[in-house]
Amino acid sequence: MDRGQSSPEPAAPVAPSPSVIAPVRAVVRLRHQVRLLRKRRPPPPVAPDPGAVAPRVHREQPQFFTFDGPAELASRPARKRRRRSRLVLYPETSRKFGPRAERQSRAQRCLLLLVAIVGFQVLNAIENLDDNALRYDLDGLEKTLQRAVFGQPAAMGRLVALLRDYLATHVHSRPLLLALHGPSGVGKSHVGRLLARHFRAVLEDGALVLQYHARHHCPAPRAAAGCREELARRVADVLARAEAEEKTPLLVLDDAELLPPALLDELHGLLQPQRPPRFHNAVYVLLSGAGSAEVTRFVLQNASRAGRADRAEELRAAEEELRASLRALLVRQHPLWEAAAIVPFLLLDKRDVVNCFRDEMADEGFFPEQARAELLAAQLSYYRVAGREFAVTGCKQVVATVNLL
Repeated sequence: MDRGQSSPEPAAPVAPSPSVIAPVRAVVRLRHQVRLLRKRRPPPPVAPDPGAVAPRVHREQPQFFTFDGPAELASRPARKRRRRSRLVLYPETSRKFGPRAERQSRAQRCLLLLVAIVGFQVLNAIENLDDNALRYDLDGLEKTLQRAVFGQPAAMGRLVALLRDYLATHVHSRPLLLALHGPSGVGKSHVGRLLARHFRAVLEDGALVLQYHARHHCPAPRAAAGCREELARRVADVLARAEAEEKTPLLVLDDAELLPPALLDELHGLLQPQRPPRFHNAVYVLLSGAGSAEVTRFVLQNASRAGRADRAEELRAAEEELRASLRALLVRQHPLWEAAAIVPFLLLDKRDVVNCFRDEMADEGFFPEQARAELLAAQLSYYRVAGREFAVTGCKQVVATVNLL
């Protein structure tokens, strides 16, 4: 180079670009971390003595490089090795079936259907019970009997209870036979007329009520065979008509103690369960004076218990004994009474006779004066026991006595 030429001036240092500095820094940082890991690595194992027995060495799992520190690696739980399930191999020639769904048994479906049907029938039967009982207006009948029949509260209660139980349903296995027994004048025939009047009104058909009087329909000169045929025909007509209208008829037989044995046999045959179904749906009411001596004896022996609340249980037990004794007495006469529900009518007290006079005086157009009724009642005969008076003839002579006024 010529001396005459001056040397060029040194160039200024060029600053490195950011694109070069970032990778260099990353490399430096990685080398620094590698040096730290090498320092922390445990020293290599010492070579064992050839004569010594080599201890059993457990293989360690290979370590992989991570950015986590030793403390973090030690605290991390060991990961369980996942066990691979075996593959199910199907033959190529066979068809593949998936798992069958659990099927519901047909018997279980039939059982559920049967339960539903039975439940529906029970609900329907409960509704029919209420509907069938309401048809006969037994509450109104009970009020009528309690108001019009004097001195027989227990008999009226039992009579209505028996009718209520029987008329709760329309289908029965055998008819209901009610036997009303008691002395003359205690209200048996009066109850029979009230029952007939009530059933004619609620059934809306007078042909479904039959009233048979032994003195009138089968008097002594008439042959019993003819009476039996006539009774069987009339009963069959009533039952056939009731079956067509799906109603329960009422058959009242008064003076049953005067019925000849042939008619009792016919009635006994009508009550048998072997008869057709139309014979099972009926109410028979027999009014009889048989067993009046038993009833009179019972009233006179238990006169001191009547009307006392502390001896009500004893009186009810005595009434059960009276019904049992009446049944035993009547069964000896005819097996018809074995199937009957006995309802005894007791003797009337003097105040009941006075009420009979007042009621009859009002019906005949007379003013029912209490003093005049007591004066008329004093003319009758009474049993006097334990300070009480019981009419010998009941209310039998009340009508004739009032007609003489």
